[in-house]
Amino acid sequence: MRLKSFTICCLGLVLFASCRSARTVSGKENVTAKKTAPGRREFLNNIEITPGAVVSSDHKTGTAVTKPKTESAKTKPEAVGGSSNIESASMLQLKYAVLTDALVEKLTNIPLLQVIDKWWGTKYCMGGSTDDCLDCSAFTQIIMRDVYQATLPRTSQEQFNITDKVELEDLREGDLVFFNTSGKDITHVGVYLLNNKFVHAATSGGVMISDLNEKYWQPKYRGAGRITRTSPSL
Repeated sequence: MRLKSFTICCLGLVLFASCRSARTVSGKENVTAKKTAPGRREFLNNIEITPGAVVSSDHKTGTAVTKPKTESAKTKPEAVGGSSNIESASMLQLKYAVLTDALVEKLTNIPLLQVIDKWWGTKYCMGGSTDDCLDCSAFTQIIMRDVYQATLPRTSQEQFNITDKVELEDLREGDLVFFNTSGKDITHVGVYLLNNKFVHAATSGGVMISDLNEKYWQPKYRGAGRITRTSPSL
């Protein structure tokens, strides 16, 4: 009887000790869990993940990088009239390259361009020869005097008479072009430039540039003349 009671007491002590050990282990786990920082998670091999991070194949964290777009090659501005040296061209050359549909480098007679620009838009008046208004033959007199140092008679018919005649296909800068606009022989005159363009004092728009192939001027064209050393006025 005593042996049976002793055995029961020993078993009770063993059970009591086991329960107490289980409580101790559980308490240590709770303490460890409380020490872990909120918002982060620890995994095997000390790998950490932070929200918003990108994990590469070798388990390193980093932020995503967007490769900047390569700027497309800028188109170089095209030179007016095909000139490759537009930077050195004056605004005057650029202006009249557009008006004459010519290459900038073709417009080398700057004094001629300056005289044209000075009188550009001056209104037409019959018999006029002032800064306020002038007629066609007065304007050609001014150009020939200030640019080519040549003296012309006053009327368009007289200017036609003293010039050396030039064929249409042989026209060059400074030649005079003559027209019949009112039934008489020669009633209008201008100065040839290039590309079939000529400058003149027109009754409709004053000093301007026109084209020999225009519907109005083509049928009225009567010929061209050149001032040379053999011309009667020289």
